[in-house]
Amino acid sequence: MEETHSVLEEQTNAGDRVVINVGGQKHETYIGTLKNIPDTRLYWITENGTQLPEFDPNTSEFFFDRHPGVFAQVLNFYRTGKLHCPNDVCGPLFEDELAFWGIDELQVEPCCWLNYKQHREAQANLDPFDHHDSDNESVGDMDMSVYGLVADSIRQRNRTWWKKYQPRIWTMFEEPYSSIPAQVLAFITMFLIISSVCLFCLETVPKFDNPKTSEGFVLYILEAVCVAWFTLEFLFRLIFCPDKLSFFKKPMNWIDLGAILPFYLTLIVRESNFKTIVVLRVVRLIRVFRIFKLSRHSYGLQILGHTLRSSCSELFLLVFFLTIGVVIFSSVIFYAEKDTKGTHFTTIPHTFWWAVVTMTTLGYGDMVPITWQGQIVGSLCAVCGVLMIALPVPVIVSNFSLYYSHAKARMKLPRRKR
Repeated sequence: MEETHSVLEEQTNAGDRVVINVGGQKHETYIGTLKNIPDTRLYWITENGTQLPEFDPNTSEFFFDRHPGVFAQVLNFYRTGKLHCPNDVCGPLFEDELAFWGIDELQVEPCCWLNYKQHREAQANLDPFDHHDSDNESVGDMDMSVYGLVADSIRQRNRTWWKKYQPRIWTMFEEPYSSIPAQVLAFITMFLIISSVCLFCLETVPKFDNPKTSEGFVLYILEAVCVAWFTLEFLFRLIFCPDKLSFFKKPMNWIDLGAILPFYLTLIVRESNFKTIVVLRVVRLIRVFRIFKLSRHSYGLQILGHTLRSSCSELFLLVFFLTIGVVIFSSVIFYAEKDTKGTHFTTIPHTFWWAVVTMTTLGYGDMVPITWQGQIVGSLCAVCGVLMIALPVPVIVSNFSLYYSHAKARMKLPRRKR
C-alpha cells in the first residue's frame, strides 16, 4: 500500500503521466489533461485515484471495460476541447459511453450533431412499429399489459371468456402479422379494399352507372359485400378494443368509419326520395378514402406517413420556396405581357396557375408568353422551379430510406431483443 500511495503521489503533478487501459487498449496522457474537464469520471482519477475500484496497484494503471474507440474521442475531447462522434459507432452506444464518462452530450461538435441525434429521431418515429410482431409469437408470450389487462390475471385458470379471448381477437384484427388467422384476415381486407376502389372507379362508366341494369346490379352486390365486411371489421375492432377512448382518437379509425358510411347514407337518401345530386356526389366521393385503409396492412405506407410527418419542416420549406417563386414570377410575367394583344395574363392572381405549372415543369401550354421578355421570364421561372424543388426533396428521400431500413431491421428482430 505504501508503494501504491507513492506511485500516486508521483503522479499528482500536472506534468506527470497516467496510464488508462480501456477495453485492452492502453492510453497514456498527462494528469493536467484530465483536469481540463472537472466533475467527470476521468477527473476523479486526479483526486484520490487509489480509492477507485478501477485502479490496479500491480500495474499502476486504471482499467475500464468500455469501448476503446469511443474513449479515444473522449480523451481527445480532454486534449482539444472538441468532441466528435465516430462514424463507425452507433448513436445509442456513443450516448451510453458519454453518460458513463460523465460528459454532457451538448458538447458534441455541430459537424457530428446530426449524425449523433439521427438515431433518436428515427427511434421516436419508429416507436409505433414496436408493437408489430413479425416472428408469429403467440399471444400468451406477449405482454398483456398493453391491452389494459394484468399479466397475472391472464395466467389464472379461472379467467373469464372475455379476458381469455379479448386480447387474441383484438390482436388478430389489429396486428396483421401476429398469427396465421390475422394474416388471412389482412389478406381478405386488402383484397376487398382494392376491389371496392376498383368498383368506385367503374361506377363512373355509363354501362355500370344504372343499378337497374344487370352490370350495375352486379356492381351494387359486390359493393354491398365489401361494405358488409368493412362494417363487421370495424364493429369487431370497436367491441374488442381495450380502450374505447383511444380508439376514437386515432384518425385511421375515423377513416374506416368514413369508408362505410357513404353506402348507408346513399340508401337513406334513396329511401327518403331526397335526391340531391350534390349530396350524392359528395357522399360517393367519401368512398375513395377507403384506399387509406391499406396503410393499416402495409408497413411501407405507414413508413411513408411517418416520413412525411417527420419531414414537416422540409415540406414547409418546399411550399415556402414555391410560394415566393409563384408571387415573384407571376408579377414579372404579368407586367411583361399585360400590354400584348390576346394575352392570357390578365391579372396577377390569374397568373399564379401559370407560375405553378411552369415551376413544377409540367407546362400544360394553356398559358404561354408571347413577347421575348415574357419568354425570358418563363425560362427563368422553369430553371428556378427545378432548383427550388430539388433542394428539400433529397432530405425527404433520405428520411424515408432511413426509416424504412430501420423499420425493416426492427421487424426482423425477435421481440425479446428489442
